[in-house]
Amino acid sequence: MKNSVLTFKEAKQTGKKLTMLTAYDYSTAKLIDEAGVNSILVGDSLGNVMLGYEDTLSVTMEDMIHHGAAVSRAAKNALVVIDMPFMSYQTSTYDAVVNAGRLMKEGRAGAVKLEGGREVCEQIKAITDCGIPVVAHLGLTPQSVNAFGGFKIQGKSEEAAKRLIDDALYVEEAGAFSVVLECVPAKLAELITGKLSIPTIGIGAGNACDGQVLVYQDMLGMFSDYVPKFVKQFADVGSIMKQAFRDYINAVSDMSFPAKEHSYTIDDEVIKKLY
Repeated sequence: MKNSVLTFKEAKQTGKKLTMLTAYDYSTAKLIDEAGVNSILVGDSLGNVMLGYEDTLSVTMEDMIHHGAAVSRAAKNALVVIDMPFMSYQTSTYDAVVNAGRLMKEGRAGAVKLEGGREVCEQIKAITDCGIPVVAHLGLTPQSVNAFGGFKIQGKSEEAAKRLIDDALYVEEAGAFSVVLECVPAKLAELITGKLSIPTIGIGAGNACDGQVLVYQDMLGMFSDYVPKFVKQFADVGSIMKQAFRDYINAVSDMSFPAKEHSYTIDDEVIKKLY
């Protein structure tokens, strides 16, 4: 059955853990979808792992639509959530609604995700009032990395923890159907999860969240520029890929590839007539 916002709601009610992974292209999304993940996030993390930026700030709406549409064409069962990139919703409520609409119409999203708490509740409400499902994102919000002074754990002080709790309640009230908690102390994430009627999706927020999300290149060992503490590597696909590339180079060099079984034939009599 196709995953939807109802899947998230039912999971919260029954205690079933939700699974989310990122994807940015058709082939990868198809594999992830066939594996049975609940949701695929087309994250603005594509700026790092696909486009080679140092952060997510340079990612555009066109980037998100382009990659989002590719993923949506592959996802038959997973709910596709597409990130709203930096400055696509912060400028005004009008811009937020228009850009969320573009991600739904052109990117074929099932939902959109945006970063922030109380300061974006007006945008969340306006977007959901238009019938567009919204996932909120609290804690370490990468689009605010400059304001945070780097990629740092959020909510460690009493004041910061209270603000995170309040923000989670605010985005729920504004209409978000789920909230991502990134780089939040596990006990605080557990507390927030217990206070909300909508599911929490953790990334670096402990196992008490209602679900988890990872960047697929991180969990497969394909991205080595930096590896966050919260990442578990489920397979070393990066090393396998590099060895396969080396094997290919060697096979071409020693002419063992392409072999006869990889080549097409033509009648020798035809060839003779060409000389």
